[in-house]
Amino acid sequence: MSAMTRVMIIEDDLAIAELHHRYLTQMGGFEVIGIATSRAEAEMQLEVLKPQLVLLDVYLPDGTGLDILQKVRGSNQGCDVILITAARDVETLQQAMRGGVVDYLLKPVMFPRLEAALKKYQAQQQELDNVADLDQGLVDKMLQASNSQDNSAKRLPKGIDSVTLDKIRALFCEPVSLTADEAGESIGASRTTARRYLEYLISSGELEADLNYGTVGRPERSYKKISR
Repeated sequence: MSAMTRVMIIEDDLAIAELHHRYLTQMGGFEVIGIATSRAEAEMQLEVLKPQLVLLDVYLPDGTGLDILQKVRGSNQGCDVILITAARDVETLQQAMRGGVVDYLLKPVMFPRLEAALKKYQAQQQELDNVADLDQGLVDKMLQASNSQDNSAKRLPKGIDSVTLDKIRALFCEPVSLTADEAGESIGASRTTARRYLEYLISSGELEADLNYGTVGRPERSYKKISR
């Protein structure tokens, strides 16, 4: 897409909101124009900022994201919504579907799954921008609940959990080079644990490693994000 997609993040945990902000910036093509941590703050910003896409949490200190979704649809605000929630009950999913969300992500969010959702959204918008008349094939494609890209969020292998994995990923939001010792210290884990996750991210194509030689000549692997 030639134009940046204007995004608003509604999330009661400011640290998670900032993590999503950094990830969107890193992906490219997205401009975060607002962050809200409560329903009242969100509704005020939505009315003024008019984002194209909203990353919407369900549980807020003064209401729910579903209340916000209902108000947005009732006032005909033209924004798309990706719901991000810890809610695993069927009723929440049904309400979200009735509210026309473009995707539904369960916490803790695996960043490959978030990336898949955002890339799918970008691709759909680009395709709609470049078409004059609809045909049934395009309509069916746009209304598919998922595609093969969504299924790329693979099951994690034994010994790798999504929460710790996201903590390790977050260390590389900025261009840095870290050893397993440094990564482990940053997330409060052992060197062995950190290295297991770092090596997994190498196998998934997200990180690469170089050998550094310390003052005593002992080689040590240093990890950094692969430039794309």
